[in-house]
Amino acid sequence: MNRIGNNFFGMAMDTDVRALRSLAQTYFDAAYEMDAEKFASIFHPSSSVTKVGDDGNVGVTPIATWLAAVRNMEAPKQRGLERDDQILSIDVERDLALLKLKLQIPPRYFTDMLSCLKVNGTWKIVQKVMTSKT
Repeated sequence: MNRIGNNFFGMAMDTDVRALRSLAQTYFDAAYEMDAEKFASIFHPSSSVTKVGDDGNVGVTPIATWLAAVRNMEAPKQRGLERDDQILSIDVERDLALLKLKLQIPPRYFTDMLSCLKVNGTWKIVQKVMTSKT
């Protein structure tokens, strides 16, 4: 009986990891294309983006405000810039997951930690915490 339980758990985890890899790929594509609607499809409506600003203070931006800013950004794809997307880690605990990603939008290089929850059977980003360097 335990063996069946472990196999079922392993299959569920594999399904979740595949779904989270797909979410990460959508995230990378949205960033390269600066596609606010694509981002909106993977973020929960009550999510936010958190980072330390140039002034040294922590800033928390509601996702709707962040998406509005994305709509006004020039896409790396339009500028013909190289992509360098990496999934550094995926950690899953039942209906909670943490994705650590690296990507570039030259001249900036980003590390993003995406807290995700499985909402009604679908993984959604509920919090993005990011840092970047030039």
